[in-house]
Amino acid sequence: MSERLVFYFTATEHWLYRWSGGTLGYEARFSADERGVGEFREYLKRRKGALIHLVADLAGEDFHEDQIPYLRGGDRQTVVQRRLAQRYRDTRLAAALSLGYVAEERRNERLLLASFTNVQQFIPWLDALAEADARLSGLYSTPILAPALAARLGAGSGRSIVVSANRAGLRQCFMENGRLRFARLERSAESTPEKLAESVRTETERMSQYLATLRALPREGPAVRVIVIAPEGARARFEKTLVSDARFAFRIVGMADAARMVGLRGTPRDIGAEQLYLHLAVKQPPKEQFARSEDRHGFVLWRMQRAIVATGAFGLAACAAYAGVQWMERMNMHEQVDALQRDTRIAQQQVQRITAEFPVTQTSTDNLKATVLEFRNIAARTASPEEALAFLSRALEQFPQIELDALAWSAGPPGAGGEAKSPSAQAAKPAAADLWQAMEISGRVSTAMRADYRTITAQVQRFAARLDAEPDWQIVRTQLPFDITPEGTLTGDIGEAREAESSPRFTIVVARKR
Repeated sequence: MSERLVFYFTATEHWLYRWSGGTLGYEARFSADERGVGEFREYLKRRKGALIHLVADLAGEDFHEDQIPYLRGGDRQTVVQRRLAQRYRDTRLAAALSLGYVAEERRNERLLLASFTNVQQFIPWLDALAEADARLSGLYSTPILAPALAARLGAGSGRSIVVSANRAGLRQCFMENGRLRFARLERSAESTPEKLAESVRTETERMSQYLATLRALPREGPAVRVIVIAPEGARARFEKTLVSDARFAFRIVGMADAARMVGLRGTPRDIGAEQLYLHLAVKQPPKEQFARSEDRHGFVLWRMQRAIVATGAFGLAACAAYAGVQWMERMNMHEQVDALQRDTRIAQQQVQRITAEFPVTQTSTDNLKATVLEFRNIAARTASPEEALAFLSRALEQFPQIELDALAWSAGPPGAGGEAKSPSAQAAKPAAADLWQAMEISGRVSTAMRADYRTITAQVQRFAARLDAEPDWQIVRTQLPFDITPEGTLTGDIGEAREAESSPRFTIVVARKR
């Protein structure tokens, strides 16, 4: 990481500090003349690529409030630059701080225009930084850094004044709702705590009168909160001298406590409250500052390079993490494959051990094949009643009047089920070696047709014709409930059937070749 340097710029002398891990270390001291500029150039030759934060603490700083229309983007920037050019002759070190918006018929934005009255005193030092290729992070003033200091000290809202004894003098910053409104620097040669405390009260009263004249501070209102940063060891004297009244509510903060609040861990000796501003310029730099984009060109490129490197490092880390996950998954897969191969080898060994106890010969294999073929032949020659029952079920579905009383199924050589009912049927009988299935069907016609004997006989004949219509089946024997003579006379025990109150029974024997 590049070395961070903080350059404290005053009207008489300039100090350079090294910032590292929240600690300020003394580096060098330069006079505010040409000799100091030369020494600064020689120093920068040994600090190539250093990151510079410049903090100016000068009395010649102008503040002016203005309003512009509500604009955004490039239009706003154009209007702001025009207002700065109208206010200041040299706009190289000028800034516009936003103070919020005014709720009127036309919405306007309030601006605080700020600039140094003597810009030329910065030019040689900025040129030296550009010649040495130093990276200028920004050019800030202590008033611009004051809102961040006030927020760290607990003065975020309302009207407040922050007073600090810097090396350049007594710095006073007036803020309203966390925004800078006005600031002034009074050079003070007071050394004792009593005189310094009296000077703080006197300058605060003078500043409040000036703000009341500008109508930035009402003459009648609540007491203004005044936060005074007391030097080390002078807090008790400050509290005794600075007593709160109806106009000011003083709050004394010791230097050590203020450093702890802003996160400053260590500083060199013989340094005033400017150490707080220098630390905030590195840790919490504000968006608004005085340096132009041309002066910060090296810093912008350096920040872009860091962003690119950080993005590349993040992408590389992400790729490495993904590769690590894939490698772990591959290792787990290899372990699973090894486990499966190990289980397979164990199973093969067990099979080999079991088969070794029962050796397989060619003779036993042939016997097993012959046994299987014999069982298949037996199964092929064995009749099954499923097809016969399905055939009968299809016929009964077409004759719902037929009621089945008994069914006898058998398998054997032809002739076992009885004689064929016609010569043609006798001629269709197969050879004696063939296997036949015979099914003897005994049933009756439903009771609703009990009185019409001729209809009953006709119904049984139609049922028999349906059974004989199947090409694979033929009727072997039929016994009707009544006989009809060639002359058309109905014969049979009709009276007994009527007395028994039961339908006459019939028997049909059908057979099929296997």
